[in-house]
Amino acid sequence: MTVQDSAIEAAEPAASTDDTKTGLSSKGLSAGSVGLVGAIVIGVSCIAPAYTLTGALGPTVAEVGVHLPAIFLIGFIPMLLVAFGYRELNRAMPDSGTSFTWASRAFGPWIGWMAGWGLIAATIVVLSNLAGIAVDFFFLMLSQIFGNNPEIAAMAGNPLINVATCLVFIGAATWVSYRDMQTTQKLQYWLVGFQILVMIGFGIAAFVHVGNGTAFDATPVTLEWFNPFAVTSFSAVVAGLSLSLFIFWGWDVTLTMSEETKGSSSTPGKAATITVTLVVALYLFVAMGLIAFAGTGSAGVGLGNPDIQSNTFFALAGPVLGPLAILVSIAVLSSSAASLQSTFVSPARTLLAMGHYGALPQKFAKVSPRFFTPGYATIVSAVVAAVFYTVMRFISEDVLWDTITTLGMMICFYYGLTAFACVWYFRKQWFDSVRNVFFTFLFPLVGGVILGILFFTTLIDSMDPGYGSGSNVFGIGLVFVLGMVILVAGAVIMLVQAKLRPAFFRGETLSTNAPASIGRRRRR
Repeated sequence: MTVQDSAIEAAEPAASTDDTKTGLSSKGLSAGSVGLVGAIVIGVSCIAPAYTLTGALGPTVAEVGVHLPAIFLIGFIPMLLVAFGYRELNRAMPDSGTSFTWASRAFGPWIGWMAGWGLIAATIVVLSNLAGIAVDFFFLMLSQIFGNNPEIAAMAGNPLINVATCLVFIGAATWVSYRDMQTTQKLQYWLVGFQILVMIGFGIAAFVHVGNGTAFDATPVTLEWFNPFAVTSFSAVVAGLSLSLFIFWGWDVTLTMSEETKGSSSTPGKAATITVTLVVALYLFVAMGLIAFAGTGSAGVGLGNPDIQSNTFFALAGPVLGPLAILVSIAVLSSSAASLQSTFVSPARTLLAMGHYGALPQKFAKVSPRFFTPGYATIVSAVVAAVFYTVMRFISEDVLWDTITTLGMMICFYYGLTAFACVWYFRKQWFDSVRNVFFTFLFPLVGGVILGILFFTTLIDSMDPGYGSGSNVFGIGLVFVLGMVILVAGAVIMLVQAKLRPAFFRGETLSTNAPASIGRRRRR
């Protein structure tokens, strides 16, 4: 019996849906349990707009001032281009392994394995960070409920209390993720719906203050805000592209659910592009409202004030919403908690696919017989995230934030590989139609090149000891060291797996094939 046969047996009873044309096979997940709306909601949840935007607004305004909307639009471009590539790959090969599976089919098992590793490493880092943010805002919310009690808010700074609360959040998110996708969707409808309503209400209230003359520093909206060419600093443009990695990252979760989505070859791709578009529209509206209300000055609640940049929404909640300010803390808490739960979807299903195709131990291919979810892979993801957060919290909080900075490199790494996988996989179809020229060649190629440039730029810059928190190892920046440790660790584990499970690395369980040209097929 081959590794592939064993993997298919582990995925029963859904193996009857195997696709012999692509060499892919189903893994026993709950097919057709997620619709288009559900996929979009989970995609928005994973991006966590309320949590992401509150930390991104201040530092970016400090760099580009009122041109923040232009920077958002610049940053939106590579994400959209890469999303087009993901859509085409999913249309041809719907599979929960996404980057791992597609890069393996395009470039072979070695590059495919590292693409999967990049996705898993990025999501594990984010899981631990989201849990930590949820803890901070949980105690912040409690302090507001009990009369702005600073002692309650300070409890988040106690390492023992912080870690214990964090483990509770991770445990709760794991429990929901382990259950069926219907449970995940029902929870996400509430959490995502609430944070979006609060963000829209926040933006509307800011514009109302501007109209009533009660804004802190009323700044009229002009078309110049949206002009990318008005951003004369190249470093600011690069910062905008780097920012996009954080504020838009997470939409690819819609593709990892492809085997559980109704219309698996088309719905996930549509959900990805719609998710990215909706989020950029939400970001633009809220950013416009807050700039119009607070201005970009460095005093008071001006968005250029470094004292409020780490949590802009909280600083502006009182001036904008008055007695309803607590809703902002609840929204950011719900945003980070919702993203914590939905982010489990990606690493669990990538690990499932890697186990299924024999790239990891077959335990990872186990699917819960009751819930039809990747139970073992979900639990492993949770344990690793919990251990990572606990260790980093007790060692140094600076190390944790440097690791989050390293996340940008991981995103560039696996997003870029996936974009190039699209270009190479469809190389025989590039010129079969005008549509193919753009969606299988030009768009993903440009997106991949942009991410590749950002990856190597960050890699070089992060060698500077002053990069990130300023921590260093033997004179080399800690961010660079952490990035290299993650990539080298992945390579070492890959070599071990190649020794233990050679079938995958010989291309026996997941073949490398490019589809034939449509034109050539017609001439036969």
